[in-house]
Amino acid sequence: MSEYANTQPLLKLALRRDRIQLAVWLYGTAALAYSAASSVGKTYADEAARTDAVKLLTDNPALLLTRGAPVGTSEGALAMVQVLTFLCVLAGLMNTFAVVRHTRQNEESGRAELVGAAPVGRQAGLAAALLLALQANVGLFIFLGIVLPLAGLPIGSSLVAAAAVAATGLAFAGVAAITAQLAGTSRGANSLAGAVIAVAFLVRGIADAGGEVQASGTVVESSWLSWLSPIGWAQQAGPFGEDRWWVLVLPLLFAAVTAAVAVRLSARRDLGAGVFEDRPGPAAAAPGLLGAYGLARRLHRGSLIGWAVGVAVLGAVIGGMGKSAGDALKDNADLTETLGKIGGGGGAPVDTFFASMMVMVGAITAGFVVQALLRLRAEETSGRLESLLATAVGRGRWVASHVVVAVAGSLVLLLVAGLAAGLTYGAAAGDVGAGVADLTGAALVQAPAVLVLAGVVVLVFGLAPGASSGAAWGALALCLVVGQLGALLKLPQAVRDVSPFSHLPALPAVDVRVLPLLLLTAVAVLLLWAGTALFGRRDLAA
Repeated sequence: MSEYANTQPLLKLALRRDRIQLAVWLYGTAALAYSAASSVGKTYADEAARTDAVKLLTDNPALLLTRGAPVGTSEGALAMVQVLTFLCVLAGLMNTFAVVRHTRQNEESGRAELVGAAPVGRQAGLAAALLLALQANVGLFIFLGIVLPLAGLPIGSSLVAAAAVAATGLAFAGVAAITAQLAGTSRGANSLAGAVIAVAFLVRGIADAGGEVQASGTVVESSWLSWLSPIGWAQQAGPFGEDRWWVLVLPLLFAAVTAAVAVRLSARRDLGAGVFEDRPGPAAAAPGLLGAYGLARRLHRGSLIGWAVGVAVLGAVIGGMGKSAGDALKDNADLTETLGKIGGGGGAPVDTFFASMMVMVGAITAGFVVQALLRLRAEETSGRLESLLATAVGRGRWVASHVVVAVAGSLVLLLVAGLAAGLTYGAAAGDVGAGVADLTGAALVQAPAVLVLAGVVVLVFGLAPGASSGAAWGALALCLVVGQLGALLKLPQAVRDVSPFSHLPALPAVDVRVLPLLLLTAVAVLLLWAGTALFGRRDLAA
């Protein structure tokens, strides 16, 4: 029997299971692309307005880091600066969740072992997952290839942009196929693949921020680092610029190589086990582990350290750019207004810059909380929860232990990011005390919004556990899109208000307002209580 026997039936099963989730991803990504493309024509009336807008971007490394390198002044080029990198990240997440769900998660739940008892090849599950990702990316290409011309952009360049996003998604599907072999749990596989996406985004951002502005002042040539990132490859294709189709061979080759590596790894390991085997612990637990809270702290310790290192670096970069950003913004009211739309503003230009950056820090910290609380579902599906609940630990106490550790960890991350930004900015500005006080407060004020995301994850876990992963990450993605891009995309205020980050005071640009913080905290507590109560009323592994 071939190792790929009966791949086709497994692919049909996967398509049926994912018919709703993939549809949401495809429609949502296409809607974001259409909104960005159609808003450019409404915002910038003519070529001169677009040229001014692009020059504002090229003057500020922070915007190049977060948005991408411009390739011209056409409507399409400006739209791609706003959303191309975000579209690539969304494509990466869609492929990661799909591949891990139909490989590692199937092994975790025992579904793969049951299927394996039938005449199914050893690699059929992995092949079906990759074929599913291929079809999803073809669908993404078709959706984007339709909506971008409908928004008034040229068809040829729109197809290049659509192909760039789809090819990037395929590249990350290959990455997820490998992480599904390396990690022993679906949570670990998603985390590893998510870390690769984050590194790809950061490398691309550093390459753009350190790029060379061309003589026209409207085009930025990214540094060589851009060629090390799959997201950078999408930018190097230059949609609505040079339209370099040949660059897209790189992500396709990368996807083929990573898929081949995943197949080799899959053939060398046991079913249900990862290449990275869990280390056996000591025979007796330390006193600090003899309880639900100690166990939760131990489970999240490693990932918290990794996230802390990442936000410390990010905070130091933000603080280091503060003085130069403030100088650049002094004579640039339009750019100050643009940053104000991202994070809120109204104060000094440098404070507006920090307010917009702290919203990003808050969103990243929310990513840690989502990842940490999805551990609830992983513990349940692995069967470990059933053994734990056979002891004196109740369901509510078990959920509370993970929530407390996740929330405490998010406060630590915000504190680390604020301190790092405050120290570097204070050292450059000559007032370390004021810098630390202002930026630490600006970081910590993001906490209530992060708490709301924690509440959403616990609520979904209690209400619809099977949809926990997709719904939790989807909620975070929604907050990023409507919260950070809502004003730029001219979304209605009611839509932007869906994101809890839209209700936070934009410190340090404005004075703190306590009422929104209290209301957000109350909403978070309500969601956490509801989710815990719902979990107490349902069956395990439902």
